[in-house]
Amino acid sequence: MFAVIKQGGRQYTVKPGDVIKVDRFEAEVNSAVELTDVLVVSGDKLLVGAPVVDGAKVQATVVRHEKGDKILVFKRKRRKDYKKRIGHRSQYTTLKINDIKVG
Repeated sequence: MFAVIKQGGRQYTVKPGDVIKVDRFEAEVNSAVELTDVLVVSGDKLLVGAPVVDGAKVQATVVRHEKGDKILVFKRKRRKDYKKRIGHRSQYTTLKINDIKVG
């Protein structure tokens, strides 16, 4: 059984037991989280929502909050003596998928 969920503007395909990184959201570490924006559930039969499947939930546990690798952005304009280097580190929340419930 798998499900397609929407979290933080992105879509993820998950199965029970998966560990995924999503954009950071406020939740305590080791707390249970219910994701209700479930778009597709595949089990005995395929359920596709319009846009979400009614009554479907994905239960997950927050494993940790972390920062990703530093990404450098370098801007330059030729012949103008313009150079700019900036960087940022995206923040993530790691989730462990426990269960997928329908209905």
